Amino acid sequence: MTETKTAAAAPKAPRAKTAKAADATIAAFPNFEAFTMPNMPNMPKMEIPAVTREMAEKSIEQAREAYAKLKTAAEDATDLIEDGFETTRRSVLDFNHKAVDAARANTDATFQFVKDMFEVKTLAEAIELQTSFARAQFDAFGAQAKDMQELSTKLAGEMNETFKGAVEKASKDFKAA
Repeated sequence: MTETKTAAAAPKAPRAKTAKAADATIAAFPNFEAFTMPNMPNMPKMEIPAVTREMAEKSIEQAREAYAKLKTAAEDATDLIEDGFETTRRSVLDFNHKAVDAARANTDATFQFVKDMFEVKTLAEAIELQTSFARAQFDAFGAQAKDMQELSTKLAGEMNETFKGAVEKASKDFKAA
């Protein structure tokens, strides 16, 4: 087997931002092992032509600009989605509070009904109490259902608008990038 020796890595030369600023006397990759030919000591080191170097630098700069635009658009979209989730979270909490309040009111009414049932003296009072309780609970359930429906419609509308806006902005930003 043949043994290849590698040269010690020298410090990197500062990278030129444009082809005009690059010094033509410095090789593009002076210490890059792939461009050295160890078996041919008399061969000069390979240099990348200036035109190729300029094209590569221009392509890299365009890629950086595109990445920066895409990154900004992605960050904006993420912020919009986070805002949407926060809006949704608050709305769901409101909905849950409303449901707990309704359950508490129904439970309190039921306990009051049971307490009142223990105080009745006649069957007619019990039937009258039962009828009024059933009527009151029916009305309460109707009002609670209406409130929950309105709150759910509001929640769905807020979620839809928030995410619709986020998607539209993200797609507009993505097309601009």
